[in-house]
Amino acid sequence: MSSPAEFYNSLPPISKFYGTACLLATTAFHLGLYDVNHIALIYKYVFKYFQVWRLITNFFFLGKFSINFGIRLLMIARYGVQLEKGPFERRTADFLWMMIFGAFSLLVLSAIPIFWTPFLGISLVFMLLYVWSREFPNAQINIYGLVTLKAFYLPWAMLALDVIFGAPLVPDLLGIIAGHLYYFLTVLHPLATGKVILKTPLWVHKLVERWRIGAPAQPSSRAAAQPDRSTGVAFSGRSYRLNG
Repeated sequence: MSSPAEFYNSLPPISKFYGTACLLATTAFHLGLYDVNHIALIYKYVFKYFQVWRLITNFFFLGKFSINFGIRLLMIARYGVQLEKGPFERRTADFLWMMIFGAFSLLVLSAIPIFWTPFLGISLVFMLLYVWSREFPNAQINIYGLVTLKAFYLPWAMLALDVIFGAPLVPDLLGIIAGHLYYFLTVLHPLATGKVILKTPLWVHKLVERWRIGAPAQPSSRAAAQPDRSTGVAFSGRSYRLNG
């Protein structure tokens, strides 16, 4: 059994950075080091007072220390890590681009008044969950030992749980929309037409190379490295439990 330090060091770079940043942001908030109103996504302050950092900082606050905070952090450690070590293995630039594209999509969606939310971190985590559920649609999920279902339906099950416990639905819905948009543009549309319309920009590849994060990219294409999604089968024999 690995120690906590060994487990942390084994995490892939992007998921590790994002999860750590979210944990530090909440810790700093509880220590009184900053006011969350100074990092929230408030478009008036972004455009009128040029507080452009809000476009980025709002993604790192998942809320106060609570059960919900722990669940969101666990989702990064589980679904983000499994994506980065599985479908995105040796494709750090592609995974980073997915996060950037997802964040940009969420910012655009949140500009619509009915979809506005001050912190989009939960939505970004939910986007990771959605993409994971599409990459591993037949993985068996056991929810608190009560219900077993295929991973394909997990985002909707989590949405239903939020309804039951009275949590806001907008962040989850935004994550589903952003996740589906990314998956449609990178997987479904190319499968249907043979054309890829959302490619990882060269500057993202150069950024990853400059920062020396992740393993060197494989020369083969994504399609050659991944199972045939048209069959809808991926890791069908594995089972995951939400309650550890």
